[in-house]
Amino acid sequence: MKETITKRNRAHITYKLTDGTAVPGVTTILSVLNKPALVKWANNLGLQGIDSSRYVDEKAAIGTLAHQMIADYLRGTETDTSEYSKVQIGQAENAVLSFFEWEKTHPIEPVLVEEPMVSEHYKFGGTIDCLARMNGGLCLIDFKTSKGIFPEMMIQVVAYRMLLVEQGYDVDQATILRVGRTEDEGFEERLVNEIDKRWAIFQHCLEIYRLQKEVK
Repeated sequence: MKETITKRNRAHITYKLTDGTAVPGVTTILSVLNKPALVKWANNLGLQGIDSSRYVDEKAAIGTLAHQMIADYLRGTETDTSEYSKVQIGQAENAVLSFFEWEKTHPIEPVLVEEPMVSEHYKFGGTIDCLARMNGGLCLIDFKTSKGIFPEMMIQVVAYRMLLVEQGYDVDQATILRVGRTEDEGFEERLVNEIDKRWAIFQHCLEIYRLQKEVK
């Protein structure tokens, strides 16, 4: 039986080629990129006397649950929230409500939900949030619960798109849908553009990642 991969255990997935060779995931590969917005954010928390690692853990838990709730909704199943606090559940539900607001004007028919894939050609893996039929075509949708949509996210989604293309899916468009964790945040959608350039950046990141692994 195929195991359902969720955001909670995604970080621990080992992506493998058909011959059993382990390959890196998209987010691991993109760790070679400098993320100035993240550094500034962590510094600001430090100035406020907030432990950024604990803060990240809390927000990650909320994001994990929000992703799971949306994925389960798309699958038509119920989410187990027993491991989460009331505050975490409440904020995750806010994100789901933002998704529902977006869906009112973007009716979708899910094709793949939380689907792990591996590129045999480029030798990397990743997990697709959602591939859905929308407006007569196939749309890759990547869900975010962050405070913003950052450049590396666009590169990440382009890499996911390439995984789908290699598997034979004719992806018409890719979009990032950010759903807020508070009642007043709502949602933000951004179509992924300049696909060829972003794919080139990802390939360079992949090469840098591999070279760094070879350095002793």
